[in-house]
Amino acid sequence: MSPPPTEQGSRAPSPGEARDYRIRIVIADDHDLYRRGMQAVIGLEPDLEIVAEAASGIEAVEKCFEFDPDVVLLDVRMPGNSGIEACTAIKEKAPRTKILILTASDDESDLFAAIKAGASGYLLKDLPTEQIAQSVRMAHDGQSMIPPHMASQLIAEFSRLSNEPPKDAAPGPRLTERELEVLGLVARGKANKEIASQLFISENTVKNHVRNILEKLQLHSRVEAALYAMRRNLIEPDT
Repeated sequence: MSPPPTEQGSRAPSPGEARDYRIRIVIADDHDLYRRGMQAVIGLEPDLEIVAEAASGIEAVEKCFEFDPDVVLLDVRMPGNSGIEACTAIKEKAPRTKILILTASDDESDLFAAIKAGASGYLLKDLPTEQIAQSVRMAHDGQSMIPPHMASQLIAEFSRLSNEPPKDAAPGPRLTERELEVLGLVARGKANKEIASQLFISENTVKNHVRNILEKLQLHSRVEAALYAMRRNLIEPDT
């Protein structure tokens, strides 16, 4: 099976391509120097805009509730409450905001916690700055990013969890035949462009299907959707 959530190689629109608006961003990190650096980098991107900053988990939640950004870059360890706790609160208060966890740690427990809390991606701070900017675009476009060297760890966890019975035996919400097709391809790690090509539909239609699937299943991310598909035997785990 190809890595379900790893889409780092997928192509997102380049700056200014098919995008006539700015992606609004909140940066949450307790190190002022890091925030200044990110400001300088993102300030060079014509399609990205920093609308607020936060120095703690609590402040990050407040800023996201106040500004309703498209994407928040959220440090995993901050004073007040952790980035994981902030992630959970942000999904409750600003559910449309995509969350990218920034960390210097490749601790797999942080990765699993971030995904379960609803993060759209998990980025190491030593990632080249231009890749962080591209990751913001990809998250905004509904894709998920996991460091390649951590993908195998996540797949192993998926395999373990997929062999566990669902916590409740009640049938899940009814998805349409097309939504089931899209869900299966999402679970196989396909990007929106690949899904559109395979199903002969537009990328916007794919995005709408993914949004409807997440709403129906009450899930936060494509990663959670992939796990749902595996646990409900909607795809074969080893394909």
